[in-house]
Amino acid sequence: MSGTLDLFRTSQLQTLTIPGANVQWMPALFDDGEATALFEALSTSIEWRQEDILIFGKRVPQPRLTAWYGDADAPYRYSGLQLTPRPWTALLLQIRQRVEEVTRVQYNSVLLNLYRDGKDSMGWHSDDEPELGDEPTIASLSFGQPRPFQLKPKKRDSGKIVSIELTSGSLLVMRGATQRNFLHAIPKSSRIHAPRINLTFRMIVPLATRRDANRGKSVGNAPPS
Repeated sequence: MSGTLDLFRTSQLQTLTIPGANVQWMPALFDDGEATALFEALSTSIEWRQEDILIFGKRVPQPRLTAWYGDADAPYRYSGLQLTPRPWTALLLQIRQRVEEVTRVQYNSVLLNLYRDGKDSMGWHSDDEPELGDEPTIASLSFGQPRPFQLKPKKRDSGKIVSIELTSGSLLVMRGATQRNFLHAIPKSSRIHAPRINLTFRMIVPLATRRDANRGKSVGNAPPS
């Protein structure tokens, strides 16, 4: 069972009613003219690649083009990929500043996805890698062709699939326990023939910080001598 949220245009982040998730939405962080200009600039200035990912023990090409940019100490690993960030461009820094002002969160990296048409997609997954921390904030910005973004609970029979139409210039923010409780996806569609660019800003927790945190947990959990 699925449902589509009825979203109205607003200049502020609004919290969506999704039990077990903390999801916010802004239909127009960038207006139509800005969104069109940014789509064209990102299309030509980003170093897009089609990476091979590991699925059920097999390496297959990702059904989209991707790029990873960020601080030098923000490597990222998922689906068998080890990504070293390319340096921030002036354009990406400008976009990041706008996103940080609205979400009131700082980000040290961004994963960009280029969906060339409806054949390109993103399978069901959660952004729950260790380097993102326990409750990451993921800020997802869209330009170009609108695509449905789907969320479903990890536990069966605990809720329905929610579909959100990600329009050009819109911002979707996932916070708190969303990644722990939900999967999300961009499904294929034979009706879509135009491209979409998506930027997902995130904060990579440095390895040293994670090691210190784990060491602290170990010390705290140790029995008294």
